[in-house]
Amino acid sequence: MNPAEDYILSQDEPFKSILLQLQVVIEGLFPEIELKYKYRIPFYYFKKTPFCYLNVPRGKKYVDVGFWASAHLTKHLGHMVTEKRKVLRSLRYRSPEEIDEKILTEILHDAYAVKEKGFWKN
Repeated sequence: MNPAEDYILSQDEPFKSILLQLQVVIEGLFPEIELKYKYRIPFYYFKKTPFCYLNVPRGKKYVDVGFWASAHLTKHLGHMVTEKRKVLRSLRYRSPEEIDEKILTEILHDAYAVKEKGFWKN
């Protein structure tokens, strides 16, 4: 088992179920995507390009799905959190029932379309 999978499977419920559901959606949409363990969290990459990460912040009661090229995203920005961050946007889930797969899928496709644009908006 790689460290990213170990991170996911070692989480308490409901976070483990949320992470597993997110993993199924992401890897189902993009079979070529690669799950790595970067910055001590699961991070998805297309070849060498960062795409999104999954994180359960210590002391918090949610799972964060952060998008690397979020400065370029245009869909469902009202569902995304920027809390104390200048550029990075994320989706937050406190239970598996909160995951709206339609919104998640549309944001993932939007992120895929801008993945080569990089972290910063010029």
